[in-house]
Amino acid sequence: MNRADLIDEVRTVTELSRTEAEAAVEAALQAVMTAIRAGDRVSLFGFGAFLPTTRAARLGRNPRTGEAVKISASSSVRFAPSAAFKASLNPKKAAKKSAKAAPVKKAAAAKKSAPAKKSAVAKKAAPVNKSATKAATSTKKR
Repeated sequence: MNRADLIDEVRTVTELSRTEAEAAVEAALQAVMTAIRAGDRVSLFGFGAFLPTTRAARLGRNPRTGEAVKISASSSVRFAPSAAFKASLNPKKAAKKSAKAAPVKKAAAAKKSAPAKKSAVAKKAAPVNKSATKAATSTKKR
């Protein structure tokens, strides 16, 4: 979906004229970009969150020549989809989770016990026979 498709979708759902729908989409996008430029997080319930990120200047390498290249600092944005959005993308997983979910019982407060004492003499584990493990894995059907 591109910008024109989004405007058409808003127009059909809201029954606005094309120019009104275009203005609405433009206003929403401008509001998100303005908030991100200011360094604010934009959270849209049920959709996700836009998080502003920054990268410090660093020294990189040209993979072809190996020459050092200065990479300037930059700002970007990261999108984190909401749990509801993820669930709508994976309906089978969401159904499994809700079916498995059982009422949560409160656990009794655990008693603190003294830490286990380490023995004075530590025993070494026997070395692993690598040839025996190779033979065992090579006989398995793949």
